[in-house]
Amino acid sequence: MNARIIIGKNFGDEGKGLATDFFARLARQNNKDCLTVRFNGGAQAGHTVDLPGERMVFHQLSSGSFRGALTYWAEDFLPDMYKLGEETAELAAMGHRIPVVFASPLCRCVYIDDVLINMALETRRGADRHGSCGMGIDEAVQRSKRFCRSLETVVTDTAEKLYHRLRAVRLRYLAIRLAELDLSLSEAGEYGELLQSDAVLRNAAERMKRNAELVTLTGGDVAQGYDEVIFEGAQGLLLDENRTEFAPHLTSSRTGVFNAARFIEKHLPGADTEVVYVTRAYVTRHGAGSLPHEDSGIKTRYNITDRTNITNEWQGSLRFARHGSPGDFLRPVTDDIKAAAPHTLSLFVTHLNETGGKLLTAGGDLAQSEWIKTYGGAFDRIYLSSTPFSRDII
Repeated sequence: MNARIIIGKNFGDEGKGLATDFFARLARQNNKDCLTVRFNGGAQAGHTVDLPGERMVFHQLSSGSFRGALTYWAEDFLPDMYKLGEETAELAAMGHRIPVVFASPLCRCVYIDDVLINMALETRRGADRHGSCGMGIDEAVQRSKRFCRSLETVVTDTAEKLYHRLRAVRLRYLAIRLAELDLSLSEAGEYGELLQSDAVLRNAAERMKRNAELVTLTGGDVAQGYDEVIFEGAQGLLLDENRTEFAPHLTSSRTGVFNAARFIEKHLPGADTEVVYVTRAYVTRHGAGSLPHEDSGIKTRYNITDRTNITNEWQGSLRFARHGSPGDFLRPVTDDIKAAAPHTLSLFVTHLNETGGKLLTAGGDLAQSEWIKTYGGAFDRIYLSSTPFSRDII
């Protein structure tokens, strides 16, 4: 059995969807059954997969869905059952089969109030926003410490019972949380009105229940039935909740190998494991926070157009930077890899078509032969992507 852990090496948006699609495609070519495990984050992920004439941004489903890879939500994944139906409907409208979604019954779900509180808080922060996607991930984590209802509850409850559960959480928790944030319903504007609306909770409960029909609850041992298991990470290594040097502009999630390695140790012992760190030929960050070696001129100099990371009210515009020294480049990887014992350590470099094959570094633009020698020497394998399509990866 092969296990591949896909990790974004920087601040997200590196090309994890492309990497997942590539490995799922290889599995299909070799007639292997493939399962993709989503092991961190939630619906805020935006993983783009391009096929000739088709394009989709995956949020909660496997980015290997075009190749028939099924999805498993591990217990550290934070599903948004309200949003799931939008993604499956988009995939079906493109003529693709909706993949089976297996899930741990222990997943903590994002509630509509988590999203509304997140939006209200970020709006009040104004220019001091943390760069949140406005999807309620951190609020779901904070609320779950005191009022947690697992995915099993959402799947097994009736819509009416689920509505009463959501209402009970609102009555018992909302005032507490707003006081902690020093945020009043009146200053929350339209979000404050929605947080007082009973219709919002009823609608959320009904949609969550409809979408729950797409999910089959099962333990992690389900992965043992597959030849290829791809662990599709979300966000980037430098956004990990433990990377305190970049606080507070982090995600409430372990974005490195930790969760995936723990899953493999428990459910897939002995699997032939490859850890794949994905990076663009340059560095991006969508949202506020420190960005070492930031260079806003990269976008115009190399005529870069990003169709996924468009400017929005929550994260602003996509920012660009250069890679640091070879030591800076490798240090987050060596720090992260202590959490696992990989058989193979790989580097997956995307968007090389935009830079003519060069790696953009603080020390200059390096030709392929040079950067592979100075930046890639610690890796067992290097994957090179010079088009949006996984079929062209070298």
